[in-house]
This record gives sequence, structure tokens and C-alpha cells, in this order.
Amino acid sequence: MPYRLRVCQVDVGQGALLNIVCGAPNARVGIRVPCAMVGAELPPGEDGKPFVIKVGKLRGVESQGMLCSAKELQIADDHGGLLELPLDAPLGQDIRQYLNLDDNLMTLKLTPNLAHCLSVFGIAREVSALTGAPLKSPSFTAVATQISDKLAVNVQSPDLCGRFSGRVVKGVNTQAQTPQWMADRLARCGQRSVSPLVDISNYVMFEFGRPSHIFDLDKIHGGLQVRWGRPDESLKLLNGNTVTVDEKVGVIADDSQVESLAGIMGGDATAVSDDTQNIYIEAAFWWPTAIAGRSRRYNFSTDAGHRFERGVDPQLTVEHIERITQLVLDICGTPDTKVGPIDDQTLNIPLIKPVTLRVARAIKVIGMPLTQQQCADALRGLGLQVSEGEGTVTVTPPSFRFDLQIEEDLIEEVARMVGYNNLPTNPPLAPITAQVRPETERRSIGRATSYCRFGVPRNHQLQLCRRKLGARSGWQRQPDPSAQPDRQPDERDALESDRFVAASRQVQCRPQS
Repeated sequence: MPYRLRVCQVDVGQGALLNIVCGAPNARVGIRVPCAMVGAELPPGEDGKPFVIKVGKLRGVESQGMLCSAKELQIADDHGGLLELPLDAPLGQDIRQYLNLDDNLMTLKLTPNLAHCLSVFGIAREVSALTGAPLKSPSFTAVATQISDKLAVNVQSPDLCGRFSGRVVKGVNTQAQTPQWMADRLARCGQRSVSPLVDISNYVMFEFGRPSHIFDLDKIHGGLQVRWGRPDESLKLLNGNTVTVDEKVGVIADDSQVESLAGIMGGDATAVSDDTQNIYIEAAFWWPTAIAGRSRRYNFSTDAGHRFERGVDPQLTVEHIERITQLVLDICGTPDTKVGPIDDQTLNIPLIKPVTLRVARAIKVIGMPLTQQQCADALRGLGLQVSEGEGTVTVTPPSFRFDLQIEEDLIEEVARMVGYNNLPTNPPLAPITAQVRPETERRSIGRATSYCRFGVPRNHQLQLCRRKLGARSGWQRQPDPSAQPDRQPDERDALESDRFVAASRQVQCRPQS
């Protein structure tokens, strides 16, 4: 066979071996990979058409199927070769069953005030509220500490960062393999597997909605400062871009340089790698107004920035660090791994204020009869702390719903829980009558705009009209010899405007072929 093409004898669990021509660089004896046999239909390619496997010939050799990569199955973006499966993968089993691909994909479109739904647990909380199914809340067990090491952190801008938590972990194995279950769940969230530490951070973000960052501790010079940027400071990001910051962009810096864009993306200088041994886990609350719009300023967006600019629960930074730490120990831990205590600084978090809903006001706004009990039950179902008065329902928002600030926010939640499909559809009480202007008042505007529908350039239209009127190239109005001397200027303008419209009627503007 020509270079890079191999004739593979493939056992698909049917007794007879299949001849399949394959050019993948990792095709070799003994591996187990997905195999699409004749008649199989792969997901549509770039042309949008399904790819049906047929018996073919390559260089005169018959090929009775196709060995597949993860990209060809559209379960990952990796196209570096065949998707290698564990050696104990059962021969002949349906790949959809083996990889648990027969699931349902739900695409949710959220309004900006529903940032608490940007996680699996947040969606579970909403489903529980809407269906009454019991909610299984997570538990965060504190990890035992073996060392007292802490990294000095100075939060200089409380209007940027309201809470900053971090922990030192030493002796981790960054060359460990990300578990397949974690890689599969990340893929279902549209996130490819990168490395175990990055995957752990992303996994907890999708799990609980809190972005975090893991630094290479040995690459940090001195301590960390959380502050606004300074003029002419620059930073090379994890995506390879080098950006310049100023006093309107939040940063995390060490004693020598800027290390990351606050709440958006980490820097390349302190990124973890295969050589990393000691790490610093960071979880913080960044004020949404301090993050909003910053990533768009640099023409990119991140999952972290998308969440922080909408609002993230400020109360669970410590718990989420405990969750990340446990996953680090489970995946990257070694007998030499040692965990330090959590350093937690709470400086300026949102002040929770009770919000009162007037039942009569909710009935008027929503447009349907509601009882106070219905309003209270709807809000309690969302996990809100509710107290009732005479015709009022008062809510103390939990930390994950600091977007609930005014009465209209509660009315919206009641309407959402009642169900938009259950709202009445009543015709307007007042008649709707179109106000039509007389033809004499609107003809000039109609004629002027009608020419725009033919696709003729505007300059070309004006030139045609000017040529018909005999106007000069400067588009200067010529005196009207028929005008009476005692006419006022405004009357002359009106007459000339009418003549312009009359002349325009004779001009036939047609689209150019």
C-alpha cells in the first residue's frame, strides 16, 4: 500500500475479519477503536449531509468499513487519530451503548438575571421548584490539612473583589490522566479535556457555577495583589494573546508582573503544566459591574467572564475550594501530596435586603387572579425565605439570588412559576385605529423612499433626478422664473419641492443587472 495507508484486519465480533483501509497515524495491531461497518450512517459533515459507509476501493484494495476518530463521531474536536478505547472494551458492542451516547441534549437560553442557572446544580434546583421533585443538595467535606503554608494575598480593591479564598496544595501529579467519566461530562458541556487540573476547575464550574483558577505556585513571585490595572501593564493570556490593561480592568498580580485578568482568564506565566508540582487554588467573588464588558474589550469571551458579569454566589467560595481540593487528591494525589489551610478574606459582598411583594400589585401586573397563598408557595418553591403579612409577601433572597432587589423581580418569579402558558390572553379593551395621514401630506416622503427599494445607489437616484430637473452639479436650487415676487420663501420652497416630486415621478429607476 502507499505511504500512510494500511490494510487493517478488523475483528468486529462477527467471526470473520474485515478488510479496512485506514490512514490514521495511530492505527496499529491490538488497539480497540470504533468501527463503522457497511451501511452505518455517520453524523453529517461540513456539507450537512449524512455520511453513509459503503464498500469502497482504495488503490485497488477493497475496504469494508471505516475506523473512526472522535471528531468523525462528533463527540470531540480531536482529530489526531482514531479514538482509542480501553483494551477491555467488548468487541462488537454498539459504540453508542458503550460510550453512553444515547442521551438527550437540552439547550437552555437564559436571560441575564438567571445567572444562578448557569450550572448543573442550578438547573436541578429550578427543575425541583417547577416539578416538586426532591432536590439532592451536595455536601462539602473539609479536607484534612497537613501543612500550614499560605500564600500572602492583598486585596487592594474591594469594589473589584468582594471575597477572595485560596489554598496551597503541594506534591501533586499533573501528568495523571483525567478520568473518562469527567472527560465525557465535560464533552457534553461543550468543553474538551485539556489537562487534569484544568479539567477539575472546569468541571466544578459546570457543576456549581463558580469559575476558579489554579496557579502554579512555584511561578508566583512573592504574594498576590488583587487590584485594578495600571497604565501600560501587559499580560500574556492562556489563549496566547498579549493584552494591555489599564485602571478600568481588574487584575491579579504578583510582586513582579500581572498574572491574570480578574474573573476572565489566567495568564501564561503562572499556568500549570506537566512539570507543576505545587499549586494554588483560587476562588473569588468578583463584582459583576467590575467584569462586565472587559472581555469584549479584547474581542474574546470566556465561560468565567460570562458568569461573573451576571453574578456568582459570594457565599460558597470555601466550599467550592474543598470540592476542588478533593478532586485534585482523587485524580492527581500522591503519597507526598500535602494540603494547606484555606485563606478566606471577606471584604465587600452584596448586602441582602428583604423585598416585599404586594399581592394586589402582582394581580394587576400579571393580569390574572392570584391568591396570597399562590404567590407565597411559588416563591417558597424557588428556595426563598418567605414571610407573609396582610396582603403582602416578603422575601429574604438567598446569596445565589442577589438579583432579587425590587418588587417587580418577585412578580416575574411568580409569573414564571405559575407558567407563562397559563397566563390569560385578553384582547385589548380600547380599539386600535390606524392613524392614516392624507395623501397630500405623505406623498413626497413616499416618493422619496420608494426609490430605495430598487437597489439603485442613492447617489445615482439623485443624479437622475437632478438631470431631469436640469439642476447644476452643486445641487443648488435655481430661482424659479415663474415665482411671484411677493411670494414668501417658505411658499417658494414648497412649490419647488412639489416640482421636484413631480419630476421624480417621470424618472424610472430600475435595478442594474
